[in-house]
Amino acid sequence: MADVKTAASRRTAPAPPGGNLFRPNRKLTSGGLVALLVKVILLGIIDALAVFGIWVLIADENWIAAAVFLLVIIGVNYIYLRPGLLPGKYLTPGLAFLAVFQIFVIIYTGYIAFTNAGDQHNTTKDAAIEQIVRTSQVRVPDSPTYRVQVLEQLGQYGLLVTDPDGQTLFGTNDQPLDEVSGVPAGWNELNLSQIVSNQDAILALSVPVSDDINDGALRTPDGQSAYIFTSNLEYDEAADTFTNRDTGVVYADDGRGDFRAEDGSKLTPGWRVVIGWDNFAFAFTNDQIRDPLLRVTIWTFVFAAGSTLVCFALGLFLAIVLNHPTLRGKKIYRILVILPYAFPAYLTGLVWAGMLNQEFGFINQVIFGGAQIPWLSDPWLARLSVILVNMWLGYGYMFLVCTGALQSLPDDIVEAAKMDGAGAWKTFTAVKLPLLFVAVAPLLIATFAYNFNNFGVIYMLTRGNPRFTDTTLDIGATDIMITMVYKVAFGGGGGRDLGLASALSILIFIIVTVVAIVSFRQTKALEDLN
Repeated sequence: MADVKTAASRRTAPAPPGGNLFRPNRKLTSGGLVALLVKVILLGIIDALAVFGIWVLIADENWIAAAVFLLVIIGVNYIYLRPGLLPGKYLTPGLAFLAVFQIFVIIYTGYIAFTNAGDQHNTTKDAAIEQIVRTSQVRVPDSPTYRVQVLEQLGQYGLLVTDPDGQTLFGTNDQPLDEVSGVPAGWNELNLSQIVSNQDAILALSVPVSDDINDGALRTPDGQSAYIFTSNLEYDEAADTFTNRDTGVVYADDGRGDFRAEDGSKLTPGWRVVIGWDNFAFAFTNDQIRDPLLRVTIWTFVFAAGSTLVCFALGLFLAIVLNHPTLRGKKIYRILVILPYAFPAYLTGLVWAGMLNQEFGFINQVIFGGAQIPWLSDPWLARLSVILVNMWLGYGYMFLVCTGALQSLPDDIVEAAKMDGAGAWKTFTAVKLPLLFVAVAPLLIATFAYNFNNFGVIYMLTRGNPRFTDTTLDIGATDIMITMVYKVAFGGGGGRDLGLASALSILIFIIVTVVAIVSFRQTKALEDLN
């Protein structure tokens, strides 16, 4: 009884003065002290970077992102500084990478899909106005000459100007001219050789004369003298319009990210705005994109399904052959079979592109005796070629999967089928194959999803060619949806259209998700049957 009371008093005894409230009576060992020191240093580095990031976001007036960033950093510090919470310490890095590289990407792609983002619409309205003024500037005929010195600070250039009245001014692309007493602190004067080495950036300098962009800017042709340049487009901030001083044409905000005149002409660049479902509507209504998109979508399904089936069929065949108990040299044969799977896919694609060359490729010159078979320039042969090359890349994986599945099949079920009089073919189709499908069906679904977005083999082998002749877009017979998205996003005859590419990416995501859900339901039904 006394022992019980003693134990209870120990459990309820208060922590000694100055003790750790979370871990009473525990002393830090040398190893624990080092671990604590490393943790504090790493957290200090992360917090310093976080403070800088939050400061940048606040300076950019991105209040929501700054608030979210601040809450995340507070949560990270709480998790790692508070004793306990061990699962959180392990989960936090993974969740952070998941949020940055998956969740954020998905959300941002969804946002871009509802905007007009692209070549001429990838900035803010204020930046677009400044760029329009700068690109339309011409030198004032009677402009006085300003003596200048080119200054540099951390890769940014500025002009130290002496005007005709002897006044000293300084400005940059973003900072209008302002009176100074000398070279500003932190800025360095460039000599002639440095000016020549950076002449492109220096010639592009356009230092505003004042806060009013219509007053013009100073530009230097040689790094020593500068002249006033003004735009022939005058911006009216109150009316939010540009007026061409030479022709009198007025360009007004059309609500879709452009300054547009009544005749339909517009100024470039524009700016990014939300346009709703227009990208999706354009993909299904515009003839230049709708018909190629339909053909590409059909071919994507054929390519993904065909590649998966032929890879599985060849891999299963080789697994059965090389799993025969009487076969000698199995290890050597298996190593040879998986060699293509061990090489990088992009390298294999380039090698096969050379081998299938119509004029001097190995296939035509050696195997077909110099024939000029258009493996990659004929639409149907090119499609057949990419499926066969993809089979070469993927059958090794299916061979490994099927080998493991075959070796895991219970022997008693196979023996029972043989005792019931089933032959080898009947045993395979009625017993082994259904059991095999239960094991490999999820992998087949994953392989289909991978081939649905198999960018590498298409781009390295054919780049989507041969091109369709009924569209101005760079889309071809072997393009699948992901390569089409790449061309739309990064230029393919019609310039970059990030909004349309993001809309098509969402379409791919929906298709793959629906196919995966249906396929997994069928897999579940297959498991129930077995």
